[in-house]
Amino acid sequence: MKFLSLFGRLKSVVIGVIHVQALPGTPLGCMKISQITEEACREAEIYHNAGLDGLIIENMHDIPYSFSVGPEVCASMTAVCAAVRGLCPSLPLGVQILAAANQPALAVALASGLDFIRAEGYVFSHVADEGILNACAGNLLRYRKQIGAEHVQIFTDIKKKHSAHALTSDVSIEETARAAEFFLSDGLIITGTATGVQADPQELREVAKSVRTPVLIGSGVTYDNVEHYLDANALIIGSHFKRGGHWANAVNPERVKRFMGKMHELRK
Repeated sequence: MKFLSLFGRLKSVVIGVIHVQALPGTPLGCMKISQITEEACREAEIYHNAGLDGLIIENMHDIPYSFSVGPEVCASMTAVCAAVRGLCPSLPLGVQILAAANQPALAVALASGLDFIRAEGYVFSHVADEGILNACAGNLLRYRKQIGAEHVQIFTDIKKKHSAHALTSDVSIEETARAAEFFLSDGLIITGTATGVQADPQELREVAKSVRTPVLIGSGVTYDNVEHYLDANALIIGSHFKRGGHWANAVNPERVKRFMGKMHELRK
């Protein structure tokens, strides 16, 4: 299994999130690339020293998000990702580019030597806060083949956060998961309704029973509720590791260390 080969374990993999500062050309962008890269590397070092199993780099501060991601964003993310890869040469690393810039994320991953991407809108249409998002699996996997990035795994959100799913109200999350698996997703991501909001543990159980593909939790995992998610293949954690538990703040080394201490005990 590719997931096991990448992370070295099948359950409770902890993936920390680096929320890259606002990039050039975005409404909140005010920092030089060198400053943005330095901050991302600082957070990567905190995570790495705490013993996390992997990291994902995301342009979360580029609000409001757009489906039209310019070359300046891709170039900036490549620079940041390459720097983090240089700092952590053997740690599993991934990237997500908002909003739903899945093909650019694959290109960035290939250029900077990353191992996976997080993709939105993989199967079934839905209404995101940026607008209507249509399924991309067919085009995305063909693009991955064309650029020679088949080693880059694609972890895909299903019934994703910050979205309305009235268009597919007659399609259950288990059916969505099976469709994504049929369309060759490398991992299925379950979330709550928004960033920092916990996922439903019952949905984790239902999806895990429905598919053989790895299932990841993509929001809301904390020190206090992690026991509910230990059967997930991976936990993507951003907000809880930040000061005050808010995604936009800096990573708090003590929160990371405390969480990983608990995880080491739970894994025994």
